[in-house]
Amino acid sequence: MSVTQSSSRFARWPIVRPWIGLAARLGLAAVWLVAGASKVEDLAASGRAVNAYQIFPYDVASVIGAALPFIELTLGVLVLLGLATRLTAGVSVALLVVFVAGIISAWTRGLAIDCGCFGIGGELADGQTPSYLPEILRDLGFLALAGFLLIWPRTPFSVDGWLTGEPVVEDEDE
Repeated sequence: MSVTQSSSRFARWPIVRPWIGLAARLGLAAVWLVAGASKVEDLAASGRAVNAYQIFPYDVASVIGAALPFIELTLGVLVLLGLATRLTAGVSVALLVVFVAGIISAWTRGLAIDCGCFGIGGELADGQTPSYLPEILRDLGFLALAGFLLIWPRTPFSVDGWLTGEPVVEDEDE
């Protein structure tokens, strides 16, 4: 590859990046909205799913489980709208790191649980096998989306852009 070809590819980055960001924003919004909606109808079950990780006392796990769907739904709405995108992405990164750490913790301690990420989780029945590696890899993918938005939060069709009036696509001359 010649230097001209290489610099040409990098020259397209300012044009392509916002659209990749929009896809990341919509994907992350879908994750949070589906995760929160799948738990919001049964907050007690969400609390039991958190308790299955055996990290917190039952009462604390119940409160976390009851709050989590509303946190996820709020993150989903904010990232969908593109409002406070960098802050929302930062909170998403932190929450996803906690989720990955929780799954790794359950796995290393030999717990047999369903993570409860997209619905009712908790202890698995005898004979059922947990699927920790796919859950961790999935959450790392979501973490990549949030990380992208943390670094490059400016995307098309966002409230952030409307409020600031800044163009999303940078001039090629800059």
